[in-house]
Amino acid sequence: MTSHPNELLAGLPHPFASGGSSFFETLRRHAPDAVPPVMAGAIPEHLRHLLVEGTTVLAVVAAGSVVMAGDRRATAGNQISRGDMRKVFPADAASAIAISGAAGPAMELAKVFATELEHYEKVEGEPLSLEGKSTKLAGMVRAHLPMAMQGLVVVPLFCGVDQRTGVPKIFEYDPAGGRYLATDQAATGSGSLAARATLKRLADRDSDTDTAVRTAVEALYDAAEEDSATGGPDLIRRIYPIVAVIDADGYRELDDEVVAATIEAVVEARRPAR
Repeated sequence: MTSHPNELLAGLPHPFASGGSSFFETLRRHAPDAVPPVMAGAIPEHLRHLLVEGTTVLAVVAAGSVVMAGDRRATAGNQISRGDMRKVFPADAASAIAISGAAGPAMELAKVFATELEHYEKVEGEPLSLEGKSTKLAGMVRAHLPMAMQGLVVVPLFCGVDQRTGVPKIFEYDPAGGRYLATDQAATGSGSLAARATLKRLADRDSDTDTAVRTAVEALYDAAEEDSATGGPDLIRRIYPIVAVIDADGYRELDDEVVAATIEAVVEARRPAR
């Protein structure tokens, strides 16, 4: 006796059925206990005063590429919680996500988003477009809104190079999941006002990648000068900002030696003449 095709599908996990390319929805439906607590809205009230927050991240467009960077400081109230926090992550081979706000939920969001894109590509057989990725991230930020209403705000930046057109783009978000296409630069976090001022003055979408890297480092340097929650380079421990480049060859992070050389050039240019 031959079973009806629908009966066969009914016994399979949802990802194998039509429309099941969302890893997060599959996890929430079939294994709710495996959903990270920060994504499920289960942060206890008594832990909120220990909240660790990431601060300044930014992105700037160049000719054929986009540069994303973030400082390494995390704060808890008026204390420095960490001096080596990672705020820039690869989303997939052609895009990146940077996080600011409540550190725990933000890092989980970045990890789940990367898994979501990988899952989609495996199920559908092709990657999402850059616009599709940015829209999916907007939905995940919107799903976090109940946590944001409790003060656990997560505000990411997303950027990448459209693999169909080769055009680099930056997307900004608000805590309610609003998605906005930036022109040639963007910044978010506690030091974003100072960083934006530098980016508006120096950013040039027709510049080469090296120039865009220097612009990103200068913006982070200015943010650290004006905002106590944004960390400058730690020359003693050799902890430098994370700077990533996304171009036609994909995502790559610059070595510490390259970032350190750029920082030294920025400091030397600003040193007053004797």
